Amino acid sequence: MEKPLRILIVEDEMVIGANISLQLSKFGYEVTGIVPRGEEALVHVRENQPDIVLLDINLKGNIDGIQTAEMMQKEHDIPVIYLTANADDAHFNRAKATHPYAFISKPYKSLDLKRAIELTKSRLQTESQPENNNHHNGNAAKDKPSSILTDSIFVRNHDKMVKIIVKDIYYIEADRNYCRIFSKDKEYLLVMTLKDMSEKLPHGHFVRVHRSYIVNVEHVDEVAISHVVVAKKAIPISKSFRDDLMKVLQTI
Repeated sequence: MEKPLRILIVEDEMVIGANISLQLSKFGYEVTGIVPRGEEALVHVRENQPDIVLLDINLKGNIDGIQTAEMMQKEHDIPVIYLTANADDAHFNRAKATHPYAFISKPYKSLDLKRAIELTKSRLQTESQPENNNHHNGNAAKDKPSSILTDSIFVRNHDKMVKIIVKDIYYIEADRNYCRIFSKDKEYLLVMTLKDMSEKLPHGHFVRVHRSYIVNVEHVDEVAISHVVVAKKAIPISKSFRDDLMKVLQTI
């Protein structure tokens, strides 16, 4: 029997939090807790490891929901679904930088909540599965946005295939179903997931350090507890990926 998703609710209006908890239980999910502050959420995540965090943006206390997500993602690779009554551009752009799986506007509908979680669950399952073998058939090959050589990778950029020298790639960042390649001379936006991208990169050069980032180990200048520095940019590193990175760096 499949285990139910474990969901943490971070909501400072306890009546709302309790109502969400009841609905999640009806949907068949397990609620690991309802906490009202970002600081408490960070402790809860360390001790309970939920599968998803439902996170109110406008939390009371010393840190808001977005800051909570930023701090949480330094240690854990857990999907975030934001709850918000304030959907202005400033809040949206700050929240977008943490790569949430969904936004739910208050007052929310039960169906909106259910669909957001189901979509997140589906995306998690897709990311954990190996690439479908059907990609090897002739028709699929025509649609591949990248192909690989020994020292370079071809990517589709504005209806053209452009060659990027592997050693010139600094890091790659996920943006939902897209990924951005940051190289020495240019930035490229590809219509493919970070998981698919990682499978097309040469092994030994690139390491995934976070749900949203892959780095070229040749350009790693610093490794801290919560981040790595690549080309003067601090990139968050998840605890679960840090050991893999250190093993690769020790072999260079």
